[in-house]
Amino acid sequence: MHAPERPQPDAHPARLILTLSLAATVGLGIGRFAYALVLPDMRDSLNWSYSAAGFMNTINAVGYLVGALMASRLIRRVGWSMAIRGGTVACVAALALCALTGNFIALSLARLVLGLGAAAGFVAGGALAATIAQSHPERANFLLSLFYAGPGVGILASGLIAPFALQHFGPGSWWIVWWALTLLSAAMTIPLFLIRIESRARFTEGSHAAFAILPVLIYLASYFLFGAGYIAYMTFMIAYVRDAGGGAAAQAAFWGLIGVSAFATPWVWRGVLALDRGGLATAIILGTNALGAALPMLGHSTAWLATSAVVFGVAFFAVVGSTTAFVRYNYPHETWPTAIAAMTISFGVGQTLGPIFVGAITDALGSLSYALNVSAALLALGAMAALCQRKVGPRHSGP
Repeated sequence: MHAPERPQPDAHPARLILTLSLAATVGLGIGRFAYALVLPDMRDSLNWSYSAAGFMNTINAVGYLVGALMASRLIRRVGWSMAIRGGTVACVAALALCALTGNFIALSLARLVLGLGAAAGFVAGGALAATIAQSHPERANFLLSLFYAGPGVGILASGLIAPFALQHFGPGSWWIVWWALTLLSAAMTIPLFLIRIESRARFTEGSHAAFAILPVLIYLASYFLFGAGYIAYMTFMIAYVRDAGGGAAAQAAFWGLIGVSAFATPWVWRGVLALDRGGLATAIILGTNALGAALPMLGHSTAWLATSAVVFGVAFFAVVGSTTAFVRYNYPHETWPTAIAAMTISFGVGQTLGPIFVGAITDALGSLSYALNVSAALLALGAMAALCQRKVGPRHSGP
């Protein structure tokens, strides 16, 4: 991807990036993660197994993976603004479909479209945010972190809506929650149509510069483990809180803490993201993520669950930021799209397999505790793998 022009002199880079992050807020914060809030009621009302419930996030991850791999072609064909806006509008339409039917196939299709739309908005928005950040090198990591913290808005907002709506309307009201989230997402999409989204940055044949997998194989394994581990926690943790006796307030507080903690990401990890020491930054952040996922093993108390939400939330979006930083530090500019695509594939396969794998464990053993232990173990293994990743030498970075 060629370097873009600098933003217009009167453009505020932080405001532009925060507005672009609304695509991720809708596609990921609401479209992907809010499913965990309605999963328990949908599972009870529609008589799903945990494997079936996990499949809904697996098919969403499949859509995201396919969409991410097609993103560069989409951007070349329709342009940056259409990719970002169109992907987000597709997410809103898919959320509406979730509210309209309880049919498993139709819901699977909606989750698939949500993944495709989220990928278009997130990849295009993230790439554009990265080019804006690069125009301000002294604040590049901080500015880029603003984009990755964006989904925290969706997590926080959906956490304040879904549990109380379910409590008020009673069992079987999951479809009402989807309508509420659809309206919220539609409102959040409006600012994307009120800003000027332009860039001369473009994906070209140069985006296919040589990229050697072997020197970063261990990092790819780490990112795979992160994808499998984090999505399992984010899919089933609300069900775990509910099974432990947590009502609407407890569920809203838990989910809200994850969202609020994500806002702190740019400040908490600014120094760590600046570390140019192979996989060390990712290992530190991913280790923190694993710790947050493991804390519920120590008890069901409000304090433990709240601490788990905060520690997990402050780290899990930062892992994506650390991977972007790893690519920026270790590869020349012309190799970035290829390197990021390789990371996306590894992560995407992990988050595709994670929910259905963990759901199957829950069905087999009869308790979510086992599944969440596996989630924490996967994240810990990922942190250890990242710690073993050394810097990539110039001979591996492509021509």
